[in-house]
Amino acid sequence: MVTTVTPAETRTVLENISWQTFKSMLADMGDERNTRLAYDNGIVEIMSPLVPHENSNRLIEAFIVVMCEELGLEIKRTGSLTLTRDDLEKGGEPDSSYYIQNESLVRDKENINLATDPPPDLVLEVEYSRPAVNKLTLYASMGIPEFWRYNGSVLRVYCLSSNQYSEVASSPTFARIPVKEIPQFIQATRKNGEIATTRTFRTWVKSLS
Repeated sequence: MVTTVTPAETRTVLENISWQTFKSMLADMGDERNTRLAYDNGIVEIMSPLVPHENSNRLIEAFIVVMCEELGLEIKRTGSLTLTRDDLEKGGEPDSSYYIQNESLVRDKENINLATDPPPDLVLEVEYSRPAVNKLTLYASMGIPEFWRYNGSVLRVYCLSSNQYSEVASSPTFARIPVKEIPQFIQATRKNGEIATTRTFRTWVKSLS
C-alpha cells in the first residue's frame, strides 16, 4: 500500500487487487463516504479530497451550471457517480459528472447502469497530485465524450475521438465559452467571495453567448 498526501487530497494505492475484490470494496464501503475509488489493471486508487480539492470541484460545478443556464442547455448532475464496466473490468468515480447532451435519456432515472444507459457526457477530475490510475485511458474506454482535468492552476479539456482522448483548445459542449479561463474565476473567489465571483462569471458568459 502506498499513500501520498498533498494539502488538497490524499491518494492511497492498492496493488494486485482482483476485479471481484474491487466490486466487494465498493459494496462494503457504501455510498455514504467522501472517498473516490478507481480501478484498472489490478490497481485500486482511493482518493480522499481535502478542502482545496473539494472547493475547486464545487466551484467548477457552479460555473458549469451557469453556462448551461445561459446557453439554454439542460443538465443532470450525477456527482461522483460510480462508473463500472464488468466487461472491461474498469471502474471510476470522478469528482463530478454531468449529462447534458444525453440528459433527456436519464432525466427520470434514479440508478444508472452503463450496460444499458449512456455514460455521462462530461466528467471532471481535480488532480492536485498525480493519480495512480490513468484516467485518460479509463474514461476513454467507457466512451465518455468529454473529460476535464484541473490541477489547481490549469484546466485541460479532452475530447474523445477514435476511442482515445486528445486535448483540445475549447469545449465542444460550451463552444462559445473559453472554459480554460475558469481558473481565474476560481482564484477570484479567494478575494471576492463565491457569490460575487459567480455573478461576475455569469456576466462574462452572457457577454460571450
